Amino acid sequence: MRGVHDENQTFVPDSFIALYQDARQRLTASRESIAARYELCEDLANLLTDHCSTVHFRDGVDEGTVLSRCHQGLLAPPTTVEAPEAEWVVRRTAELLGWPGDLPLAT
Repeated sequence: MRGVHDENQTFVPDSFIALYQDARQRLTASRESIAARYELCEDLANLLTDHCSTVHFRDGVDEGTVLSRCHQGLLAPPTTVEAPEAEWVVRRTAELLGWPGDLPLAT
C-alpha cells in the first residue's frame, strides 16, 4: 500500500502506515485514526526539531544522544504516543534536521 490521503487530503507516508499493518499488510486501525495519529506524530517531530537543534549546538551533545534522549522522553509516562510511534517521531525529527536517521535508539 502506498501513502494514502484521507478525506481531508492529509498525506500519510508509507513509513507511518507500516506502523499500523499486520503481517499480511492489512491495516490494524481505521484510515481516519491513522491519519489523526500521523498528524500528532508529525507535529511532535516538527516541535522537537528546535529543541534537538538547541541541545546539540548549545550543550555540545552529539546527535545520537540527543535523539536517544528524545526517544526516552516520548516513552516516559504519561505517554502520548505508542513505542513504534515514538521511534517514528524520532526518526522523522532526525530527517527534518538532516541528521542520520539510522542511529540506534535506547529503550
